[in-house]
Amino acid sequence: MPVIELGESIPPDTAHAVSVSLPTWKANVGYEEGEEWVVGRMTTGYPRFFVHRGIQAFAKDIVARHGRPGQQAMLFPTPRVAKRCLEFICQRASPEIARQVDTIDFTLDRSKELSPQLKKLSSTMSAVLYPEEAFPIAKQYWQHTGDGTSSRRAEFCHRLFQDELLIPVAASQTPPETVSRPFRGPKRYQRPGSIDGVVSHIPKPPSPPAPVESLESSRFLEERFGRNLELSMVERAKSAIRRRIAGAMAHDIDIHNGPLPAMTDNTRGIKTLEEADVYLYPAGMNAIFNAHRALLKAREPAKSINFGFPYVDTLKILEKFGPGCLFYGHASAADLDDLETRLKNGERFLGLFCEFPGNPLLTCPDLARIRKLANEYDFAVVIDETIGTFANINVLPVADIVVSSLTKIFSGDSNVMGGSAILNPESKYYRALKTAMEQDYEDTYWPEDVIFMERNSRDFESRVERTNANSEAICEVLRTQPVVKSIYYPKYNESKPHYEAVRLPNGGYGGLLSIVFHHKAQAQAFFDALPLAKGPSLGTNFTLCSPYALLAHYQELDWAAQFGVDPDLVRVSVGLEETVELENIFLGALKAAEAVPVSGS
Repeated sequence: MPVIELGESIPPDTAHAVSVSLPTWKANVGYEEGEEWVVGRMTTGYPRFFVHRGIQAFAKDIVARHGRPGQQAMLFPTPRVAKRCLEFICQRASPEIARQVDTIDFTLDRSKELSPQLKKLSSTMSAVLYPEEAFPIAKQYWQHTGDGTSSRRAEFCHRLFQDELLIPVAASQTPPETVSRPFRGPKRYQRPGSIDGVVSHIPKPPSPPAPVESLESSRFLEERFGRNLELSMVERAKSAIRRRIAGAMAHDIDIHNGPLPAMTDNTRGIKTLEEADVYLYPAGMNAIFNAHRALLKAREPAKSINFGFPYVDTLKILEKFGPGCLFYGHASAADLDDLETRLKNGERFLGLFCEFPGNPLLTCPDLARIRKLANEYDFAVVIDETIGTFANINVLPVADIVVSSLTKIFSGDSNVMGGSAILNPESKYYRALKTAMEQDYEDTYWPEDVIFMERNSRDFESRVERTNANSEAICEVLRTQPVVKSIYYPKYNESKPHYEAVRLPNGGYGGLLSIVFHHKAQAQAFFDALPLAKGPSLGTNFTLCSPYALLAHYQELDWAAQFGVDPDLVRVSVGLEETVELENIFLGALKAAEAVPVSGS
């Protein structure tokens, strides 16, 4: 991939890209400092950190038409989600600010003639309106939870809003559509008329010619979705995604040709696992957020445990949306010793959340010992398998819930968000969790996003095999270089035995690695010399690099360093390029690092 200009989307010219180009070390620092020469050129960003321009435009129009001077808006897919954001703001804002926070819900104007296809779509949107002083709090909710609207949903609904087909609920002549209860099995997904979790009751088309409004909405749908996209396929696409995640369907099956194969077996090692045990979410962090919510609903609320150095928002969820969190940043045997002592002394916890492997040090916690402690002292285990991926490892047998960001290698194309959560049917908490999901789960995954995710994921396994091989090859290059101080990769870490305990027979070690140099100047020179995509995210089909600690922990670098995260660490998400090409690219960047004077660094 050619070098991408500062602020451009990654991939280039991609309207709904999930990464943005920060091609130099200086640009990454400038982004964190909010310097105009960087932020002023950004066309997009990672969606939970940078509100997409299309969402911003829709929010601005809602405020102009329905808000008050000085207000801003944040957009969510359903009223229930918007209410959670409102409560979050009001709990943290001053009473004066809290009194000025409100929500407004939008739905299709049923008084107008609409095409049957448009009626099938869950074209709803809810806005939280707040004074600009409350934006930092609202942004926390957006970032931590992943509850915000997707950019594709926002663009679609914005057009309806502009055409006065999407109106405030109070102005609608019929009640808004309601989100359906979660699915109960594969049969429902062969039934037409259920899109995005909303069951539509659509009257038969009248025999006279369709009114102008109906014809216009049909043209709108055709423009948006394309002439060949059959909306009834969306539920089949969701079913295909769930079955792939369950390890029960070949990844390259085309869902448009013939029936989906029966789910008779899976690679997860749990014979009783069903498609209905896999839940889809609009973002990976939203899967973690809702897994935590489900545990709080299914069990007596208690503190959770964050075991291992976390992705930043996992820890924030556990700290801010419940009774609190006990944090162990090393994921070491000593950490488990301390936890066991606490448990023996009577402390009790809701659940333990961990990544496998962790990000960015690729440390693997001792899942066998964690499972033993969980069984003995009654806490749930939630494992994020995003980095390891279920093509390489199988952690479901030792977990109660397994979560993943589908945005990453499952998609690979860096153009759509998604997340998943699997309930282990053999878990002691399964029935309680299932009941909690039945009562609370909202399927807010927008149909366009579903279609992109299903298409992108068809060759998931073969892509993982390629990134495994490329990553090992790059590690072999790095291990011989005197400028390299440390390499973090599951194959070479001290925690390798824990990885091997759950690695599949044909599994590799994943597509993510991190590098630490002896001197900061070497890290900067290496990073700047890489002719590769550079920006946030991971798991892309192309190699993507970032100075991870700067981007994720810029305001707390000393804190992160306590847990072994070097402030100048370079993280590499390895892609599908030719192996020799990648080896030469890294050798060239290493030469640039070697050439830099390091005195005083």
